[in-house]
Amino acid sequence: MGKSTEKAKLTARFLLELSKSPPGNDVFDTELAGFHVRHGQRGLSFRLYYRTKTGNQRMLTIGKYGVFTATQARETAREALAVVAQGGDPRAVIEETKAEAQHQQQQTLRSYLRTDYADHQKRRKDGDATLRRIENSFTDWLDKPMETLGLADVERWQSQKEAGASDADPPVKPQAYQTLKRSYGALQTLLNHAAKRGVITQNPLKDIKLQKPALTDDQLEADEGRRYLEASEREAFFAGLDAYQEEKRAQRRSSRAHGKRYLPDLDGVAYVDHAAPWLLLMYYTGFRPGDLFGLRWPHVSFEFKSVRKIIEKTAHQSPEPQTFPLSDPAMEVLETWWEQQGKPSSGYVFSSPVTGKRLGKDAMRKPWKRVRQLAGLNDGMVLYTLRHNFASQLVMAGVDLLTVSKLMAHSDIQTTIKYYAHLQPDHKRNAVQLFAQIGQGKEVIGKELRSDGSSGAH
Repeated sequence: MGKSTEKAKLTARFLLELSKSPPGNDVFDTELAGFHVRHGQRGLSFRLYYRTKTGNQRMLTIGKYGVFTATQARETAREALAVVAQGGDPRAVIEETKAEAQHQQQQTLRSYLRTDYADHQKRRKDGDATLRRIENSFTDWLDKPMETLGLADVERWQSQKEAGASDADPPVKPQAYQTLKRSYGALQTLLNHAAKRGVITQNPLKDIKLQKPALTDDQLEADEGRRYLEASEREAFFAGLDAYQEEKRAQRRSSRAHGKRYLPDLDGVAYVDHAAPWLLLMYYTGFRPGDLFGLRWPHVSFEFKSVRKIIEKTAHQSPEPQTFPLSDPAMEVLETWWEQQGKPSSGYVFSSPVTGKRLGKDAMRKPWKRVRQLAGLNDGMVLYTLRHNFASQLVMAGVDLLTVSKLMAHSDIQTTIKYYAHLQPDHKRNAVQLFAQIGQGKEVIGKELRSDGSSGAH
């Protein structure tokens, strides 16, 4: 049956490694008897040993690795064995399959884009623009057979497009994620069309998506976190903070009981670490994470119950510090944390316990995840939800949008209007109803109407 009894499951990874090694013995597939790959001077080729009905052994060459994948070759071998079992000639199956595989291999992106797909798109209003977008966006792929495209190609393409090339002639500007998404979507539509027409067996990029970039503060402002907390979620949030603190205390008690008495006792302090006061302050102030990380003790006025600092996001536009009044609960959090920290007069309010410097931008990721888990809150709830809850609750309580805009440190009140105006009570309906009552000769005092027309203090 050949010159070797070496066996292995013939997978894409195994064959890739085998193709890089010097020519050697045949390797037989552990999944299908007789199916093997020959590693010769001209590369790898798939073959099949089988026996005819008369008992004679035959060898059938299926095709080269590269034209066939391991899966395609194995499936072709199965079809050939089925033909043999019925007394037929398996070579006809191989020739038909090989011709189809070679045909598909020859279907490059350029070929399909300029022939069949061009005919399809030219019947559409923006078809020419779509064709240009694909050709200009995927220049390096034009001469690739469509079925050979894969994850590595997509990742490399996205990385190169996002980076741009300043040393190119002319320089190539980096492309935004949304731009890449439109181009990639156009390509996906082409590949789906080719698969539907039977030019390729399937869209090779069907389940491959572009990698989303890390969200900026602006994007976080507009993401799914823009929602307020329901009453049950607010209760869960505070319960989650309590559970987080108790978990940390229990862990510390265990550590101290097992030989680490040098670790500070957490049972006698209000906050086990910076997580709870940080989250509570965001909840009560609506501050952005960056402004909490950058908050220093000199920014806090215990006398006037306020914070006065430059807003980091808009510092380039508004370098002057802004003043934010603090509620009693927010002041209680700060005073408790301040006393626990030894009543400092300088430094960051929430500093790194290791370096004493500013916490990193990801410092709250793990604590917030754990608080969410303990609280039973949705995994998709982002930190910014606490900020949006602050604004939403104020608007729903009837606070005017200008005041909310200032408390949120929005550089433009239009931002506040855009995202929170819909939460206002029905002031417009009340206003026109008030006018109608005035028009009927009824006296209005403040927001109340005297139906008897009498006047009075309010």
